[in-house]
Amino acid sequence: MSRFKALQSYILVRLLLAPLMLWTIVTIVFLLLRATPGDASDAILGNRAPESAKRALREQLGLNQPLWLQYVTYLGQLLRFDLGASITRKGVTVWQIIQQHFPATVELTFYGMLIAVIVGVGLGVYSASRPGTAIDVGGRLFGLITYSLPIFWVGMVLQLIFSVQLRWFPLGTRFPLSETPPRFLTGLYTIDSLLTGQLGQFLTTLYYLALPSFTLGILLSGIFERMVRVNLKQTLKADYVEAARARGIPEKRILVAHALKNALIPVITVLGLTFASLLGGAVLTEVTFSWPGLGNRLYEAISQRDYPTVQGLMAFFAMIVVLMSLLIDIINAYIDPRIRY
Repeated sequence: MSRFKALQSYILVRLLLAPLMLWTIVTIVFLLLRATPGDASDAILGNRAPESAKRALREQLGLNQPLWLQYVTYLGQLLRFDLGASITRKGVTVWQIIQQHFPATVELTFYGMLIAVIVGVGLGVYSASRPGTAIDVGGRLFGLITYSLPIFWVGMVLQLIFSVQLRWFPLGTRFPLSETPPRFLTGLYTIDSLLTGQLGQFLTTLYYLALPSFTLGILLSGIFERMVRVNLKQTLKADYVEAARARGIPEKRILVAHALKNALIPVITVLGLTFASLLGGAVLTEVTFSWPGLGNRLYEAISQRDYPTVQGLMAFFAMIVVLMSLLIDIINAYIDPRIRY
């Protein structure tokens, strides 16, 4: 079987397994929501509401039905691409919530990942090219520390320093409430402000993005720094690298043109999956900085026991991760001809 046909077979198998993965995730979410104490009627009406009012609300929401019937109804909705409607925000569907809040998550994720890649890959390459030096040791410590620190704690410390004490950056939110945000075109404020020629709105958007994206990016950069440093060190010891040195090729050219390309293959996989998981909601970052993204909305829905919203958003997140995972596997297969399926 040729490599192209083998790759086709692998992609076909992954496409067939994708619905099974999605079904597993949505089933686990469905069961976990109903296994936790309390229900949506308590969150909506409060614990002091009359029991008759709670029963009426449960009947209205279908929560009085048998569990299997709720599950079958939910799966039927998913097959029709119906993610349901919020029970705490009347008349608002989950798709409308995604349309409203997903661009904010995309924007935060993009700039956070941009910082993570620049810092992580740059520091990883720099430290790997100088093994055994203080720079190499510093790179190890940086990767270990940033990987270990909880993101909500770092976010609050940075808020305390740069927002409360120094007053350099705002505490949170995406745009000042006293000003009109960019006209909605894509939902991405940086893009919309540029498309409408509003340089002031663009700079304001970057100003509000700076602290949360820096927090997210710096803590993620440790993952990429460690992977690049370890893989690049191993690659620099390979036979073809030694052969390139024997031919008199400059060290910088060997590093960039020969070693770095192969060292970045596992990094691409982690990069894609990390990006997909963040698109699924950088919950802790968004909650810490009051960022109006899907992660923050998911946190609110869980707190309010808004079953349809939680289930719909988790299904949407799962779809992103499954599709990104498939895409990364295909890209890796084309980048590295040694991969066989």
